Amino acid sequence: MAGHSQFKNIMHRKGAQDAKRARAFNKIAREITVAAKTGQPDPAANPRLRAAITAARSQNMPRDRIDRALKAAQPGGGDDHIYEEVRYEGFGPGGIALIVEALTPNRNRTAANVRSAFTKYGGNLGETGSVAFMFNRCGIVAYPAAVASADAMFEAALEAGADNVESGEVHEITTTVDGFAAVRDALEQKFGAPAEARLAWKPLNTIAPDEDAAASLLKLLDVLDDDDDVQQVSANFDIAQDVLERLTA
Repeated sequence: MAGHSQFKNIMHRKGAQDAKRARAFNKIAREITVAAKTGQPDPAANPRLRAAITAARSQNMPRDRIDRALKAAQPGGGDDHIYEEVRYEGFGPGGIALIVEALTPNRNRTAANVRSAFTKYGGNLGETGSVAFMFNRCGIVAYPAAVASADAMFEAALEAGADNVESGEVHEITTTVDGFAAVRDALEQKFGAPAEARLAWKPLNTIAPDEDAAASLLKLLDVLDDDDDVQQVSANFDIAQDVLERLTA
């Protein structure tokens, strides 16, 4: 199980709890509000907003919650914060490279929280660019396996301009950053809304931490996931399945 997929699966298990689900909704709602503030309020004319709403629907976010997030972006809608997009990079326990992406109205608060989490669990926060070279910045579009056969998805994705397709429990289509919107839109026309569509940091290689490092790493990821300002965390780990089962039991 590669680091990118394994990380998503771990976060999904954690997100199944009610409190985690509520926090996930808060993060998506913030992205919807910011996307609507910085572009057209119409998803058809705003790719970032369309992607955020797709993410909301894939997480079964209630329609009224989506509508409230859209309303908050309007003048007098209740959200007058100015949000900054900030990226933090560093190493976690076991030398695992981490990229933390945040959307925050208070840069100093978020920086302090992220630094504190890294320090508490044996990590070190570095400068911007200190680990990004270990990842490929790309677009990710994902569909459930039942949507189409592996061959049909591969053919459609390559025709749309995708770089690669990996099929298993899901079809994961990789695109360039510049080609992301075109590929997503072409596949959506053919197969309907994807389960996931976003820009991502995909690790070029993965590291297998020992059990002690893995335990600390999962705690660090949990704390970062609990922070409302943190939108996304990317990591280059590959924890052995037996170790993962013991740690997440």
